[in-house]
Amino acid sequence: MKYIYKIKGLDCPNCAAKIEKTLNDHKDFHNVTLNFATLKISYETNIKDSFKVINKIIKEIEPNVRLIENEENIREYHFSILINSVIFGIIGCLNFKFHEIFLYVSYILLLYKPFKKAINMLIKSKTINENMLITISCIGAFLVGESIEGMMVATLYMLGKILEEKAINKTRNSVSDLLEIKQDYANLKVGEKIKKVKVSDVKIDDILCIKKGEKVPVDGIVISGKTKFDTSALTGESELLEASVDTKVLSGFVNLDEVIYIKVLNLYKDSMVSKILELVESAGDKKAKVETTVSKLSKIYTPTVLLLAILTALLLPVFANITYSESIYRALTFLVIACPCAIAISIPLSYFTGIGVASKKGILIKGSNYLDNLRNLNKIIFDKTGTITTGTFKVLKIDVLDDVYSRDEIIEILRHGESLSNHPIAKSIMKLSDKEIDNSKVTDYEEITGFGIRFKYNKKTIEFGSSSNKTSLDLKINSKLIASIYIDDGIKENASRVIKELHDLNIKTYMFTGDKKEVAKSIAESLEIDSVYSEMLPTDKYKMYEKIEEEGEIVAFVGDGINDSPVIKRAGIGISMGGIGADSTILASDIVIMNDDLEKIIQGIKISQYTNKIIKENLIGAISVKALILLLSIFGLSSMWFAVFADTGLTVLTILNTLRIMFHFKKK
Repeated sequence: MKYIYKIKGLDCPNCAAKIEKTLNDHKDFHNVTLNFATLKISYETNIKDSFKVINKIIKEIEPNVRLIENEENIREYHFSILINSVIFGIIGCLNFKFHEIFLYVSYILLLYKPFKKAINMLIKSKTINENMLITISCIGAFLVGESIEGMMVATLYMLGKILEEKAINKTRNSVSDLLEIKQDYANLKVGEKIKKVKVSDVKIDDILCIKKGEKVPVDGIVISGKTKFDTSALTGESELLEASVDTKVLSGFVNLDEVIYIKVLNLYKDSMVSKILELVESAGDKKAKVETTVSKLSKIYTPTVLLLAILTALLLPVFANITYSESIYRALTFLVIACPCAIAISIPLSYFTGIGVASKKGILIKGSNYLDNLRNLNKIIFDKTGTITTGTFKVLKIDVLDDVYSRDEIIEILRHGESLSNHPIAKSIMKLSDKEIDNSKVTDYEEITGFGIRFKYNKKTIEFGSSSNKTSLDLKINSKLIASIYIDDGIKENASRVIKELHDLNIKTYMFTGDKKEVAKSIAESLEIDSVYSEMLPTDKYKMYEKIEEEGEIVAFVGDGINDSPVIKRAGIGISMGGIGADSTILASDIVIMNDDLEKIIQGIKISQYTNKIIKENLIGAISVKALILLLSIFGLSSMWFAVFADTGLTVLTILNTLRIMFHFKKK
């Protein structure tokens, strides 16, 4: 059984990785994922009371970390303790010249928490983290006669932690605000009265009242009233939805006009809002390569840094004309500089922000690996119907080729046969007239795959289907060609522009379709699609996808998520179009476009590119500054003051830089 809980007291991505690995190594827990960006942990287990068991295991790894079951406010640090420590540190520094007791008290207050966490981690987990590096640096500074500097380093470190947490929470809250689509209550109709209840208490077939300005709490269907809905929270589109009786509405839609009543179709846990929030919050579970690499390196990084600091302290006097006291000070500065927080924190938060921004645009991305891969996309395959085209057919023209029959008579014959079909073309034929049909006159009706229909009407054999030139449909009566019907299957308005933009991004385009060769070729040529494959069955699409992917490039498949679900699931990046409200679409694909707008694919690629740009800036900036100050410290040109900036200062700056992802796409 799968469980998901919030986690409290977690302040370090390296600690998160340690907890995740330990639990995954445990025989009773499986598929454990700890998402540092969202502070959520998910796992699968068959043991009873797993909440207590897993809390006990986590406490042995990180004593200050625990799971919580409710929605209480999560804070990684107790601000009051941190702020008091910083105040005492400043007071101790200012009053040191009057009495040394202030210095000792300040050291104890400032280093108590980092020291305790470092020792607990060392004893219980056999690992060394940044708390140990800071503790060693500050105590070492005290012992070599730089007590004031050591104390101020501790003070600035704690102050940096406050700013760091504020910045992290700013990022989390900003993304959470983007996804504020959940309604906290429902107006339940009980008799003639309206009762406010919890959304979780709403049952299927309950009647709910949706007032002006309120969000729809669960998926339902309008049974009374007429209004307009803002659907942008789900679809990213500004165009309003006009709703009346029998209109299906989804949770997260905002009522902008009149009061309406809906009948509940899904419980909250099965509603669209619940699915979206679950997808977004669990998206960090599937990590990009850069996250995985950093996570692996972090396990050996800190011990390596500590070893290098020791070597610096011991060997520098041998090669340079300095005392051991000076070399120890430089080694201690080295330790402060080398803390990896700026790198370890900014990467998952960048992906988390990118995924959140995409969700606001109506693009659900199920993992940071898929977001990252979008920027590396080499080839993209489109299904035709419902993806490149609207799938809604329209009769453009009827050419009558036999004077014996009038246009109206041809329409009447066609409507009699097509009244027995559910094919989209049949629906377009039926729209040609409002006359009632008595299809009892139709006999021997059959649908022929790849052709059309055949039936008998008024003792005549009627055939209607693909023509010889494949650009129209032919009507034959007793094997004689009577008329040609030209059908428009509705190429999407922005399809041509999207294909061009993909080509500008050096992405090769393909189209798969079950349509006849000539029809497929005509559409592909009009859109300038690079390659087209026609007359394909679902199995053909699957095999051809594998063949295209053989070159090792990243290939996406875009389909409607139902008939194409096997290949969507198989694809390196499976993208579902028009997925709003479709369970099969959400389950099968890696990326769900919450409406059928092809432009969202381009938006997703741009979000991926910009997120990667921010990650590169954070990595290059953090590593460059750390390397520079590290070299300066070895040559005695940098003090611990610079080192603190290279640690906590850089961490805050990289987190604030991450927020640019959200602001960059806010008005786009």
